[in-house]
Amino acid sequence: MNFKDNETGRLNRVIDLESILENLSGIYNIDDTENIPKGDMPGDKIKIGESHIKKAQIILPRLLKMLVPILNENPNKRAVVAVCGGSGVGKSEIASLLSYYLNKLNIGSYTLSGDNYPHRIPKYNDAERLRVFRQWGLKGLIAGGEYIGDRPQILMELQKENQDSNPELVNKYPWLAIYQRSGRSGLKNYLGTSNEINFDEISGIISQFKNGADSIYLRRMGREESELWYEAVDFMDKNVIIIEWTHSNNDNLLGVDIPILLNSTPQETLEHRRARNRDGAVDSPFTMMVLEIEQKLLISQAAKAKLIVSKSGDILSYEEFINVMVKQQ
Repeated sequence: MNFKDNETGRLNRVIDLESILENLSGIYNIDDTENIPKGDMPGDKIKIGESHIKKAQIILPRLLKMLVPILNENPNKRAVVAVCGGSGVGKSEIASLLSYYLNKLNIGSYTLSGDNYPHRIPKYNDAERLRVFRQWGLKGLIAGGEYIGDRPQILMELQKENQDSNPELVNKYPWLAIYQRSGRSGLKNYLGTSNEINFDEISGIISQFKNGADSIYLRRMGREESELWYEAVDFMDKNVIIIEWTHSNNDNLLGVDIPILLNSTPQETLEHRRARNRDGAVDSPFTMMVLEIEQKLLISQAAKAKLIVSKSGDILSYEEFINVMVKQQ
């Protein structure tokens, strides 16, 4: 199957969906998953396993049925797919596999990581999240007339121990409930919003791509101040960008054609993060709060997803997804 111009590498004729679907079994063999091109987040640890392969192969034919008509209708034969979900659900791995399979079908695909587009590098963004939580928490105590007596000193000690977000301490310090509730409210107004993320930049990339740009400068963000740069990426032979990112189904992101939601519960997410040892504070009360807020944000946006996939690889309707999440809460 070759729908491309031999000289330019561009798609130059209508893609025959039926012929592609008939040949899917021939592309599924993977000799070495280490050689599969991954996303573009510097230093990201991606380990593709059998569960990811199984899930990607469940998704691919369903994705193609939605994707091919969009490619055929776009004058530049281009489309954007989003793979979203909570931390540790397998976004990077499954997006990489989907790109790999599309490329084997001669549908050029590039995997873009949305984690390159917060306003701040990771350690500063983590610090800003904590600052927002604490600032709003303090304001809540003051507004409620509860920032009195020895409470400021107690709170400072809890902050030093990173325990001020621990809900178990509310029994000992009832006033801490106001602090945590107010802090959570402030954090909700930061996480996954334009205050945290440069959605305009990614939306601009999507627009350039779909309008036929041959080359686009993409951002690269490491974990240190010196690890921030741009690379000119060649999109001459690319037809699909797959954005792998928690927030790739966010209302602030414009131009996504097919959002795919990979579902997991907060507990499943935390267990995976522990196993992967992604960061030192993975099981802290504050990290749990962040994960819970992000999970609720994903649920609130799930109705837009064109495909919802459970942790076990089942395809869920939106109604089934809501029922599952209600039972797991």
